[in-house]
Amino acid sequence: MVDRSEAGAAASPPPRVLVAYVRAADRFAELCGLLFCWLALPLVAALTYEVIARYAFHAPTLWAYDVTYMIYGTHFMLGAAYALYRGAHIRTDIFYQNWSFRTRGLVDATLYLFFFFPGMILFFWMGLQEALQSWDIREVSDASPWRPPIYPFKSVIPLAAILLLVQGISEFLKSAWAAVHGRPL
Repeated sequence: MVDRSEAGAAASPPPRVLVAYVRAADRFAELCGLLFCWLALPLVAALTYEVIARYAFHAPTLWAYDVTYMIYGTHFMLGAAYALYRGAHIRTDIFYQNWSFRTRGLVDATLYLFFFFPGMILFFWMGLQEALQSWDIREVSDASPWRPPIYPFKSVIPLAAILLLVQGISEFLKSAWAAVHGRPL
């Protein structure tokens, strides 16, 4: 015998605006992930140049370390929304995989609402303040004799938070739908 609430939930299609937002946000995260993955090429190029210069010609560079941590940090931060879309962030799958869609949705929606969104909003706000101050003083690195500008690098922090918020809303909507309807969106 089929429970009427489940039959009614299964029969109701998701609202168009919900599906449109989720599809657009997911496509945007995928596009950003594909775009930002290209940052690996200049990272590899800088590291390769440094290794060859250091060990083949005994001429280490002043700039390679700074360039690599800035590119890697940018790659890592901007790729976080794509990782969220792909489900690549840490989860305790030993428990999660045995739960129903409804339970998974309820747990995920609750965690997004009470932990993810407040954390990302704080991350955005604090990152934005830091980036604006860095741009205002045209901040440079004190950790290197090369003293590269780091204000563009600090702008990645609020941008990454925005990308994560956009994808987080999509994931929350999918989770809330699963919690209410007992099936994926």
